[in-house]
Amino acid sequence: MKLSTYNFLTSKAIKGVKVGYPLKLTITKKDVVESEFNPAFIERLLPKLEWSTVHLAAQAVDLPDDIPAEQPVNIAGNAELLQKLHHLLMEIDIIEGQLECPETGRVFPITDDFICLRNKSNDCVVKLMANKKAIQMHVY
Repeated sequence: MKLSTYNFLTSKAIKGVKVGYPLKLTITKKDVVESEFNPAFIERLLPKLEWSTVHLAAQAVDLPDDIPAEQPVNIAGNAELLQKLHHLLMEIDIIEGQLECPETGRVFPITDDFICLRNKSNDCVVKLMANKKAIQMHVY
């Protein structure tokens, strides 16, 4: 799972959950897959992201000093920060870990790049493969 995907995930669909965001991310295995830096893409992505969750992602991968806690005003003019954001959001791949609902404590495992969303009987009903250039959804 790319950390750009993490920013969009919520557990709001669970009955009784009002916000379900941000999910708590715990990482047990990660990989770095270098990709071509495209500053214009990062600039276009930023308005869609919740900055506090970007910072949480940086903390989860032990890069808290790379991403400021508060969103800077002129990111487009800061090539170094754009490069760090690219690395965080596009090159770090979460292979194993879990996401946890902040309201219910319900855990969604990340295994082999897949996020498994489970129903009440603990059956995997949706798997999101969120590692390449798209999200693939498998409904069971």
